Amino acid sequence: MFTGIIENMGRVIDVIKSGTNKTFWIESPLSSSFKIDQSIAHDGVCLTVEEVQETSHRVTAILETLEKTALHKWSEGKQINLEQCLLLTSRLDGHFVQGHVDTAGICEKLKNRDGSYEITFSFPKKFAALVIEKGSICINGISLTLFEVKKASFKVGIIPYTWDHTNLKFLKEGDAVNLEFDMIGKYIQRMNQLNKG
Repeated sequence: MFTGIIENMGRVIDVIKSGTNKTFWIESPLSSSFKIDQSIAHDGVCLTVEEVQETSHRVTAILETLEKTALHKWSEGKQINLEQCLLLTSRLDGHFVQGHVDTAGICEKLKNRDGSYEITFSFPKKFAALVIEKGSICINGISLTLFEVKKASFKVGIIPYTWDHTNLKFLKEGDAVNLEFDMIGKYIQRMNQLNKG
């Protein structure tokens, strides 16, 4: 379980394809403190640390993860957001994030608001019921608040601190991002589906 509050960024230094899997070596200021079997959110995707070497660590994404997220596009040099799992003694500054990405979204428009940034994202319409005005969403592992919600798009506002300390500053129009919708909304949708059936 995570909160969507990014601790640091890492950089992909190697990508190894093995069958349908992809293994990534990530270099970061946090890597040396990671333990094998630890769950770390990488751009919002919960991946297990398999090996640690000095300032880098290794994780593997299986086919299911690669098909549902933007990880299949990762290459050497890619900057990614990192968050360690939530401690039960920590404050919940963001919202409950599982690290289980639902789908990829696309950056449609990026606007500098002279003090903040406004980004418009599109997403598959089948997830429309999970996106609500002023609700929470996790984008590349970052807990953000939605506004101007439409059937297949929404906007988020980015404060300077978040811009400076996450990989959103590298985002370009047309780029894919990882989206995890609010867990409570997913449970409500599931209950409604069962009640109808």
